[in-house]
Amino acid sequence: MATPYPLLNGIDSPKDLRSLSPDRLSELCRELRSFLLDVLSQHPGHLGSSLGAVELSVALHYVFRTPYDRIVWDVGHQAYAHKILTGRRDQFETLRQWGGIAGFPFPDESEYDTFPAGHASNSISAALGMSVAAELYKEKRNVIAVIGDGSMTGGLAFEGLNNASSFPNNLLVILNDNNMSIDANVGGLNHYLVDLNTSHAYNTVRYDVYRGLKHIKLINDGNKRNILRLNNSIKSLFSNNQSSFFDGLSIRYFGPIDGNDILRLVEVLRKIKDLKGPKILHIRTIKGKGYPAAEKHPTIWHAPGHFDILTAERLDKKKAGEAPKFQDVFGQTLVELADQDERIAGITPAMPTGCSMTYMMKAHPERSYDVGIAESHAVTFSAGLAREGMIPFCNIYSSFAQRAYDQLIHDVCLPRYHVVLCLDRAGLVGEDGATHQGAFDLSYLSCIPNLTIAAPRNEHMLRNLMYTAYKGQEGPFAIRYPRGKGSCPEWRNNMEILPIGKGELLQEGEKIAILSIGAIATEVSKAIELLKEKGEAIPAHYDMVFLKPLDTTLLEYVATHYQAVITVEDGAVHGGLGSSVLETLAEMGYQGRVKRLGIPDQFIPHGTPREQYSFSGIDAQSIAQTILSLKEQLR
Repeated sequence: MATPYPLLNGIDSPKDLRSLSPDRLSELCRELRSFLLDVLSQHPGHLGSSLGAVELSVALHYVFRTPYDRIVWDVGHQAYAHKILTGRRDQFETLRQWGGIAGFPFPDESEYDTFPAGHASNSISAALGMSVAAELYKEKRNVIAVIGDGSMTGGLAFEGLNNASSFPNNLLVILNDNNMSIDANVGGLNHYLVDLNTSHAYNTVRYDVYRGLKHIKLINDGNKRNILRLNNSIKSLFSNNQSSFFDGLSIRYFGPIDGNDILRLVEVLRKIKDLKGPKILHIRTIKGKGYPAAEKHPTIWHAPGHFDILTAERLDKKKAGEAPKFQDVFGQTLVELADQDERIAGITPAMPTGCSMTYMMKAHPERSYDVGIAESHAVTFSAGLAREGMIPFCNIYSSFAQRAYDQLIHDVCLPRYHVVLCLDRAGLVGEDGATHQGAFDLSYLSCIPNLTIAAPRNEHMLRNLMYTAYKGQEGPFAIRYPRGKGSCPEWRNNMEILPIGKGELLQEGEKIAILSIGAIATEVSKAIELLKEKGEAIPAHYDMVFLKPLDTTLLEYVATHYQAVITVEDGAVHGGLGSSVLETLAEMGYQGRVKRLGIPDQFIPHGTPREQYSFSGIDAQSIAQTILSLKEQLR
């Protein structure tokens, strides 16, 4: 039987790709799309973005001398074809699996992955550094940053653009514009890109005029101010006297062009790749290109899970009687609170579907704000709302909240504004891997003054903590909760205000006290059940609920009644609950043993959450074994 991928199967590196004649490239792109659909329907990943960027991936490796020339991908949702073309085709079925290839470009995995690409908006700054280094080393190396229009809303992208004309470099920024990130893009830049229509005539005239003026010595390459004035003057002939945003930054702008037209893309890249100085190529692509369901519903098909290619039926459906996802409990509870109080607002940095802010947007659109991929702005914007008496619930993925650390300290906690920071995807998140693990939030939050920090063990506790953050006190309040389903199918309880800084006894026991925080309590409870089945004496189990303020009364009781303490958290073992408990018990003069369990001091790779929990020693079986080992030491 003939292989369905005759061209693709002959490409083991970009060198093989560059041996093809241009008339074969369209056929290769069709094979790549079929290959992506075949694999991702069975081994889920980020579908829509990569389908849209197939031609771009092919064109880049066809035109440039990779890996000598550097391609810096932003985020990496769009880089699956890149992985397939750079020697990982046969391993692609292991995508996002334990021991398999990563879902994002990762330098340890391939020399073609030039820079980590899990968080948005870093590509321009990184590529600019590489291009400046090439100039210093006098290397004729091309450096290309590939950034989506959603990532372009991030502050770091603007900082990189603003700096691009400050140093000698030949950076090429490719703006992959599909008018989408995960949800629809927002903000002034998005409207600008939609309206922008710089013609081929404009670029031709600009170059011809520049060449003519240079020939008669009225302009030279060293006079950047005159070149910029020339650019803007010619631009006014084609854009109703509105200068291009990018020309205003002294960055030569080309486009927009059809980024799904492989021959046109190759032609343009060849023409501009050796031009001196920073430049930007604006391409228009279709997210989900080549698969009608993904083109029609790009948000749903961003990462659809398992699906049937022929029917476009998504196969990972919620089963009757299952507990809801924590994010959905957050979204619906926020609506309940907002129904009660018109001061409550919802803020998200470009993740309304992922964090379920969509419930709030539907019920109270006038108090719902998607600020784009701009976590720092989201936090300070929330602080501004709180300054004027609003009660903002700012929802950010735990790993992305790291990007707003200064704003949380300076703009929220220092003035003690009533901002409720809801950290979704806390702990180990699964297949997205090291760049997305919510491992560090307990550690990086615990040292900030004026901040209350809590984590719910289940959906009822999440609702109670949201209600407590709203009514129980004024001031900054952080709630962190995991990705995925909880443990309470009947989740809609009557909300109550919890006592701040008070833990809860879940299980009486002897000799050993286990102190947990957050949803990891479920694994501890399972471990205790395993010991019961073996006829072993069981430890006591306390849910601390709050990391800050810590329940010192509970700890004083533990210090006088138990010979050993085990702390368990789905966060970094250094600096979180275990460290806080250890410090407090040491100050109390506790002489017993203390064992801390948590995420070890390393970046945890991609895989299923169950595999990651086991690797970190915080699954039920590992916890039970730790308890047995500690009991042996106490005999």
